[in-house]
Amino acid sequence: MTRWTYDDIPDQRGRTAIVTGANTGLGFETARMLAGRGARVVLACRDTGRGVAAAARIRAETPAGAVTCARLDLADLDSVAAFAVAYRSDHDRLDLLVNNAGVLYPPLRRTRQGFELQFGTNHLGHFALTGRLLPLLLATPAARVVTVASNAHRTGRIDLDDLNWERRRYRRFAAYAQSKLANLLFTLELRRRLTAADAPIRATAAHPGWTYTGQGRAGEGFVNTVGRFLAMTTHDGALPTLRAATDPDAASGSYWGPAHRLQYAGPPVAVTTTKRAQDVAVAQRLWAASERLTGVAVPLGRPGQ
Repeated sequence: MTRWTYDDIPDQRGRTAIVTGANTGLGFETARMLAGRGARVVLACRDTGRGVAAAARIRAETPAGAVTCARLDLADLDSVAAFAVAYRSDHDRLDLLVNNAGVLYPPLRRTRQGFELQFGTNHLGHFALTGRLLPLLLATPAARVVTVASNAHRTGRIDLDDLNWERRRYRRFAAYAQSKLANLLFTLELRRRLTAADAPIRATAAHPGWTYTGQGRAGEGFVNTVGRFLAMTTHDGALPTLRAATDPDAASGSYWGPAHRLQYAGPPVAVTTTKRAQDVAVAQRLWAASERLTGVAVPLGRPGQ
């Protein structure tokens, strides 16, 4: 098996990409490598101070790269709407949307609109962002939407009667797993709807395995300490996302992750999801709930309509 690396990323000159959560970690590495291959990259970040500094770091490394920062708070649907309006007014194309940002294992908190923070940010925020940018994606030849999921989706359950943990006892790890399963259900339902609409956009997903980002995770002090020595670097952890985003052979609906150690390490390859991630009925109900909760009607009909 040939090891897929940064050097395999095709020339990205002439292409424009948005990477959410790109001021640090995997998002920063994804943006940095896309810019290194010639893409115009917008770092969509909640903290614009850190985002501007990250953009400057990338420009210093790749002086020819066009890298900018724009404010996007996925935990606030008004911010999502404002970002989409501003982007569409300033750009006439969008080749690549990388839904990378996310929150991980916080205590029970809620978004500005009252959604459980992990579900609201990791899934609903990106659902709304994709929906609002879809007209521009549809107008751009060979566009892609890549959503970053997680191995945690394997333990995830979608509770359609209590998506926002209003009646259940809150469990932060289960809430994270639900949000990551939602990412995959969204990707595969988006692919089905794009195919039914004969739309030339690919919807793919990826996960980074076990990647050390240097950011502490609540309740995982030992894991973070060991991870510094055993986990992949952010450079290697970003490669599954980049393969999903740029490999000409990455089919719509494909899912990419590390090749070894139960998908926790190694070069990026096509990997499998759980059967729950492929549940069409649940995906369609989640899609309908997401449109209702966000107020964003995604302009693609349900397959068969």
